[in-house]
Amino acid sequence: MTRTPLRPLARILSARAAGENPDVIERENLRARHEVIREKSRNRAEGRLLFMGLAFFMAFTVIGARMGLLAASEPMEPRSAAPGATIVAQRGDITDRNGRVLATNLVTHALYAQPKDMVDPGKVARELAAIFPDLKEDDLKRRLTDGRSFMWIKKKLSPEQMQKVHEIGDPGLLFGPREMRLYPNGRLAAHVLGGASFGAEGVHSAEVIGTAGIEKFMDDRLRDPAKAAEPLQLSIDLTVQATVTEVLDAGMKMMNAKGAAAILMDVHTGEVISLVSLPDFDPNDRPAPLLEGDPGDSPLFNRAVQGVYELGSTFKIFAVAQALDLGLVNPDTMVDADAPMVWGKYRIKEFKNHNYGPLLSVTDVIAKSSNVGTARIALMIGGLRQQAFLKSLGIFEATPVELVEARGARPLVPAKWPDIVTITASYGHGVSASPLHLAAAYAAIANGGTAVKPTLLHHTTPVVGTRLMQEKVAHQAVLMMREVVTRGTASYANIPGYAIAGKTGTADKPKPGGGYYKDKVVNTFASTFPAHDPKYVLIVTLDEPVDTSSSEPRRTAGYTVVPVAAEAVRRTAPLLGLRPEIEVPGQNALTAVVQKKN
Repeated sequence: MTRTPLRPLARILSARAAGENPDVIERENLRARHEVIREKSRNRAEGRLLFMGLAFFMAFTVIGARMGLLAASEPMEPRSAAPGATIVAQRGDITDRNGRVLATNLVTHALYAQPKDMVDPGKVARELAAIFPDLKEDDLKRRLTDGRSFMWIKKKLSPEQMQKVHEIGDPGLLFGPREMRLYPNGRLAAHVLGGASFGAEGVHSAEVIGTAGIEKFMDDRLRDPAKAAEPLQLSIDLTVQATVTEVLDAGMKMMNAKGAAAILMDVHTGEVISLVSLPDFDPNDRPAPLLEGDPGDSPLFNRAVQGVYELGSTFKIFAVAQALDLGLVNPDTMVDADAPMVWGKYRIKEFKNHNYGPLLSVTDVIAKSSNVGTARIALMIGGLRQQAFLKSLGIFEATPVELVEARGARPLVPAKWPDIVTITASYGHGVSASPLHLAAAYAAIANGGTAVKPTLLHHTTPVVGTRLMQEKVAHQAVLMMREVVTRGTASYANIPGYAIAGKTGTADKPKPGGGYYKDKVVNTFASTFPAHDPKYVLIVTLDEPVDTSSSEPRRTAGYTVVPVAAEAVRRTAPLLGLRPEIEVPGQNALTAVVQKKN
């Protein structure tokens, strides 16, 4: 191998001739060669780095693109419109006073779709419409083919529906687990419970929130994780509720009424043992609210709480009790009852133009339900004192019961209170209140004269309320109402074994444009039992009833609502631990109207 010299010979020779040192030239040549080698090495390294950088860039680009495709194929979880909403794992149960479940949670599934993953959207739409009759095939097909990547189909599925969807076998149909609210007793206590629905929800979870009734009123308590294992215990007795519902439903149909309400309440604690409003609904499948027309025609309307009616002669006992408490009269005081009573341009008449005059005892004013006699007593009291007493009974304010619907159910009270209003209000005209208002007011008389607040929460301790009247006066008022049953307008409530005291009320329904209907009434029977030691108040109201068991249609409370209330007492008293005072074969009070007629 030939060695290539580092120093060119020609330059060496010329350097010697010029007297220069050839070693300097050698070192310069060596430095230049090393510089060339380093430059080539640097270029090769930079080329490798550039290649690796491009390779990594392309790899990350491919991976990122794939991840983007995967993200696009996954459903976007719907979120609550409210920012920061949290998903709550479980909602507390609701039970009756004896621990029986009224509302609980059930694990179910929701159905959603990823249309881009579907094999045959047309077939899916057709088969889903067959499974779910409320879904339209054309609408489903349009939504499944409009380019969206996600859509809800059903928020709640039964096991049978889930199996049928599985059998469709399309990969674009998917299920998401969640807990839903279950009401195992169906329609029973529907207006008390109200209902619940999904709030913040995603594919794999959903928040359950109260939408009506006690579910909404107690929503924070029921959603509190610290109390999830502690059921909310209501004052309602499920067995009594079922019995009152059955009786009220039968009575409403028998008396051809368009609606009905009933409240059974403990007079000492204010606990509502039963609250029924008909027609009702199934909270498992809560209907949509009416968008037009009368809200009172909706099954969602709670007639016991939201229904504000003129309650007629049930108010008469308030005037008499106040007059007794003020010392203006006693049960035997004779009152001018000569009818009609003329007051300015107004004429106060009795039912069917009866004249109970010239005089009636205060007891007979209640027993015979005299408008004129009550009006005379109200004028003795005066408007200011009358208003103050009605206000103390809670008639002028919304009831404090634990239902959101109660907040808006304020009584309708005249803006001005001249003497004619004092007269008409004394027999329940011109002032409108709910059956629950009436229950609380009657409880104050039945328990010996102290105010009581109605409640749907269970407690066993008697509530010491404000004294509204002397205990002696309250006892006298109950005795007068017992006379209404034994020889007055509520004779159909005089059933063997149970002493009922009460007062009937028949009120013409007001027309929207003013005046009153002649053939439409709201009938109420407000009662307490047992009369000798009252423990419960029962209010029953029928909307537009008519008794057709005789040759002439009858619309007064004594013929329509009283038999229904009597049957409710006969059926529920044993469930409440009250034994009949006289052991005789039971009689169905609902059929007593026909039997007495014959």
